[in-house]
Amino acid sequence: MKRKESDHAVGRGLRYSTVPESEYEKYAIRHETDTLIYALGGLGEVGKNMYCYEHNDEIVIVDCGVLFPDAELMGVDYVIPDFTYLQKNQAKIKALIITHGHEDHIGSIPFLLQYVHLKEIYAPRFAKALIEKKLEEHRLSRSVKIIEINSDSRVTTNYFNIGFFNTVHSIPDSLGVLINTPNGRIIETGDFRFDLTPIGTNSDYQKMAYMGQVGITLLMSDSTNSQVPGFSISEKKVASAILEQIRKTPGRLLVSTFASNVLRLNQILEAAVACDRKVAVFGRSMENVVEIGRKLGIVKIPDSSFISGNEMNTLPANKICIVCTGSQGEPMAALSRIANGTHKFLKIIPGDTVLFSSNPIPGNGVSVSAVVNQLTRVGANVVVNSPLTSFHTTGHAPQEEQKLMLNLVKPKYFMPMHGEYKMLVTHASTAQETGVKKDNCFICSNGDIIVMRDEECFIANERIEVDSIYVDGNDASGLSTSVIKDRQILANNGLVAVIVSIDSRYNKILCRPSIVSRGFIHIKESQTTIKEAELVVYEALKKKMQQRTTFGELKNCIRSSLEPFLFQKTNRNPIVIPVILNQKVAMEELQQKSSK
Repeated sequence: MKRKESDHAVGRGLRYSTVPESEYEKYAIRHETDTLIYALGGLGEVGKNMYCYEHNDEIVIVDCGVLFPDAELMGVDYVIPDFTYLQKNQAKIKALIITHGHEDHIGSIPFLLQYVHLKEIYAPRFAKALIEKKLEEHRLSRSVKIIEINSDSRVTTNYFNIGFFNTVHSIPDSLGVLINTPNGRIIETGDFRFDLTPIGTNSDYQKMAYMGQVGITLLMSDSTNSQVPGFSISEKKVASAILEQIRKTPGRLLVSTFASNVLRLNQILEAAVACDRKVAVFGRSMENVVEIGRKLGIVKIPDSSFISGNEMNTLPANKICIVCTGSQGEPMAALSRIANGTHKFLKIIPGDTVLFSSNPIPGNGVSVSAVVNQLTRVGANVVVNSPLTSFHTTGHAPQEEQKLMLNLVKPKYFMPMHGEYKMLVTHASTAQETGVKKDNCFICSNGDIIVMRDEECFIANERIEVDSIYVDGNDASGLSTSVIKDRQILANNGLVAVIVSIDSRYNKILCRPSIVSRGFIHIKESQTTIKEAELVVYEALKKKMQQRTTFGELKNCIRSSLEPFLFQKTNRNPIVIPVILNQKVAMEELQQKSSK
């Protein structure tokens, strides 16, 4: 979505400056030896993460994600970053580094590859498998080499020396990034939380503490849960709660969770097998993740424990566990189709239990509630997460865990990232509580540039022009953006069609124009306005057709005369569609002339 200028002004107003007024001019001039840090996505939004680090003739990119559209963006499949700057500076790009495999960090890679040639993508094991699957679907498998990295890996260019450290998140193989530059050290946490009893790899506490002792110039940290107080609960507590629920459920059990949370998924599957249940998996993304998880050894239950949709009818209800997508109320996901009775294999039987091992993402509450209501209506017993049940834990650090990261790393400067504007502001306040100076905290927007010079940081007085690109299908050309704007105008203001009959042989209007409205005003109640509008167009066309003209000029004449009139009368700007009908004899003459 395009950011309004007023929103940007608010962002700039609350940004903290590190530059004394008397030295502003000195700092305003960018030097070739400066290191630049900027985001093409991920600031002021939860999603579309893309952070760039530039020094002289080198650019290193961390993450390349999508933002899933809200209900206002009708017909939009994805929102992706604007790659224009990277396209212009393609020769500078040395590496794309991925922190983990969530869509808001890898989803834009196929679209980026349509604009920019990348030699290599560096990604942790599970993210690498997901990217390979994604590129295969887009027929881009041979377009780039994907190199697997872990916490011991190093990526080196002329100016950047990049290392990694393990973090805990709701997906395996999640990494934070240490970027050594000629002007200082940067840590980019990626998405993280702290779990003292995790399932899978633990956080690299010692490495984080060591980096803090060595000295970190700038910390860029995940802000998603910056307004959530306290600590998150452990994934092991969630696994224990799910096992207990499966054990006490008398009939068939359906569990819906995030497909990408493969460690949680494995816990659900293992708990089902431990309770002597067979498992059926529904939902394309869930099936892909289970396939990749089994291939990588993360999902460990045997083949004999899986059943297909056709086999479910051969087993007693208390011997079945169904795992499916749809925990966020997505209309086309498996759980929504099951609730509505449109799923190919599965319908709710009264007495079924549906367990949501998730919390609604902000903005999804209404759609999740609608699915829960429909499941209840058809006879299911719906169990959702709550502080009393502990069926879900977040993948993002709440306030106390954010403080722990700040205290381990001890940065001189701090830039909150990956969050809406209010989340960034709250995280900056948290950083100040741990000892970071207020003047050393940067609240930035996408496109703002932080300049790092000799281990000092300040905001540049220029910015990179960025926008959000709407994707309809797989088209990342930006053409969909104008289509979406038309849809928004139609939704808000409606449509007006102007039908004009002419005889092009004599440059003559045959009758007064006719106006048809859809979604703009009610015709019967606005006859006077419609008649006046028809007269306005008629007079404008008569004047225009006193001289030789073209069909294109006539259409522009209709729009330019009608649009101001309609706005004056209604304060609305509908889409105006001119329809010009030429007399049959005149059309035949035109066709004869054009064929000669």
